[in-house]
Amino acid sequence: MSTQKIPDTIKIIAIEESGENGRLVTQNGPCPRPGPGEVLVKIAAAGINRPDLMQVAGMYPPPPGASDIPGLELAGQIVACGDDCGEWQPGMDVCALVTGGAYAQYAVVPAQQCLPVPKGLSLTEAACLPETFFTVWHNVFDKAQLQAGEVFLVHGGTSGIGTTAIQMAKAMGATVIATAGSDEKCEACRKLGADHAINYRDQDFVAAVMEATDGKGANVILDMVAGDYIDRDFKCAAQDGRIAVIAFLRGPKAETNFLPLLRKRLTLTGSTLRAQPVAAKGAIADKLRKTIWPLIEEGRIKPVIYREVAFDDAQQGHDILKDGAHIGKVVIKMG
Repeated sequence: MSTQKIPDTIKIIAIEESGENGRLVTQNGPCPRPGPGEVLVKIAAAGINRPDLMQVAGMYPPPPGASDIPGLELAGQIVACGDDCGEWQPGMDVCALVTGGAYAQYAVVPAQQCLPVPKGLSLTEAACLPETFFTVWHNVFDKAQLQAGEVFLVHGGTSGIGTTAIQMAKAMGATVIATAGSDEKCEACRKLGADHAINYRDQDFVAAVMEATDGKGANVILDMVAGDYIDRDFKCAAQDGRIAVIAFLRGPKAETNFLPLLRKRLTLTGSTLRAQPVAAKGAIADKLRKTIWPLIEEGRIKPVIYREVAFDDAQQGHDILKDGAHIGKVVIKMG
């Protein structure tokens, strides 16, 4: 069922050459068609995330059966539905997590991974939600079980993940500590709700965390840096602390002393979201809709947009993320 004519050919953003010199180019491609349990979305905006940069660099290939077009999150209007799509109908505005394909005018999305656009948000703002909100919920609340009254530490506080994690953890009643690379970024973290913001270029974040917690440490740590940060995470974690590693900005290898892991009874977890089954992502969507979406609609949590770029300027958006000066998300607007 469709409310409008679906084109045969659409504009897509493709990877011209994956690897160190990989670039994005605009091309034409076939318009996908939804199968059972899938909807076709006419995309208004798509968020840019670091995994997209990794895919262009040849370091994060799409899982089998997924689109090779980059882009993990989108917002737009449903224009067609396959069978068994539940509540979703053509004409509805949604935002959604995808395994790829968001850098295009249209994309097919599993219905279970769709969420309504929160009241009061534009489609551009909604396109910033899925990848970071799914990731933070899965790692911080599902896996690490952050509770109200606990101390939460997030590295990279002004990244898309960081700005989301600060707000979600604070809204759920945690004391929030964030690390960032400049005084300006630390101030941005505090404005988003962080109780403490540590400039890791000027301070030893281990000492700063221990001072801020009266020597007790952080109960939950969200780490997208890894490398030599792992050893320091062990040192500033609280007894029975939980450390969730979701990326490797300092590399996937580290030499560390595991004695604190045992002495403090720490839990170290890792995850990727992209290749997980649709049902697992659908379960996360249900929890977000019930718990976090009302907070967004109340204005207690909001997407932070650093820059919007035009469809034909997607490479510029990737360059902004590579530069690292951003505070919040970079978004591709299709219009």
